[in-house]
Amino acid sequence: MVSIKDVAQAAGVSASTVSHVINETRYVAPLTKQKVEEVIQALGFQPSMMARALKVKRTNIIGMLVSSSSNPFFADVVRGVEEGCYQHNFSLILCNSGHQSDRQLANLNTLLQRRIDALMVMTTKTDPALYQQISKLGKLPKAILDSAPHPNACTLQDDSVLGGRLATEHLIKRGLTKIGCLMGPEDHPRSIERYKGFENAMYAAGLPVESKWQAAGLLTASSGYKGMKQILDADSQPEAIFAFNDLMAMGAYRAIHERGLRIPEDISVIGYDDVEYASYMAPALTTIKQPSFELGLSAAEALINHLEEKTEMPPVIQLVPELIVRSSVVN
Repeated sequence: MVSIKDVAQAAGVSASTVSHVINETRYVAPLTKQKVEEVIQALGFQPSMMARALKVKRTNIIGMLVSSSSNPFFADVVRGVEEGCYQHNFSLILCNSGHQSDRQLANLNTLLQRRIDALMVMTTKTDPALYQQISKLGKLPKAILDSAPHPNACTLQDDSVLGGRLATEHLIKRGLTKIGCLMGPEDHPRSIERYKGFENAMYAAGLPVESKWQAAGLLTASSGYKGMKQILDADSQPEAIFAFNDLMAMGAYRAIHERGLRIPEDISVIGYDDVEYASYMAPALTTIKQPSFELGLSAAEALINHLEEKTEMPPVIQLVPELIVRSSVVN
């Protein structure tokens, strides 16, 4: 492996001069700098990122904790984070906890040992133990994505109250009055907000909110399936279901089809997120588009701008959801 001393010897300069060229920590005469860079390229020298990190006290690494990287919405957010990191020459270390509290804490410790410059957190459930540990991280820049907000962190989210209202109003405008919902965890802030939007739209239209047509879950397809079966076992059947994400809508589709019912003729379904497969479901899923890629990109840019430009991170960055009309709701 080529060392910095090998480069210095070949270029006829000191090792400290090579270091200043690599790290841009001191002025080096243009001709000397050019010679060093030519030697670096000719020898294929790869600077030690850890050594550079110790010098400049930066690793250019962002750590990210997610509870389920297999969730298509989460995957699209991560894609946005990766794009933002790539554009600014940062690296991303992604840790998937699989909804396990002890694994979340272990992953956090791993990221801290890697001397990350900033931390992102995106989970479907609020874990008190994790948030307690995050509170001890002092001035480490933090961004919370689509999860419960945290003091001294930038929270990035869509306007889920608006999104919940848009979904419910679309159903009401189609003449549907018996509307149920498949909700996320009771402590999940986006789920709470979507339910608030749902309630606001129902009450504004003078429609009753029936608890027998409601079920909560983990925002997974299996929880959507289980919740929809529970709703269909009630003494009467809703005309429409608002699923709080597209995965739950997918599970609802299966439960509805197993009962021999048709979508949208017997039950209309509207989802939330607009993940890639939503348009390929049969029928194509009407949903609320959450700007997931932009959410991740905005998070990366907020953290990196704070690190490089010393700009203040806003306490909240809120993006606007959009109704996407397809075929799963009656015309």
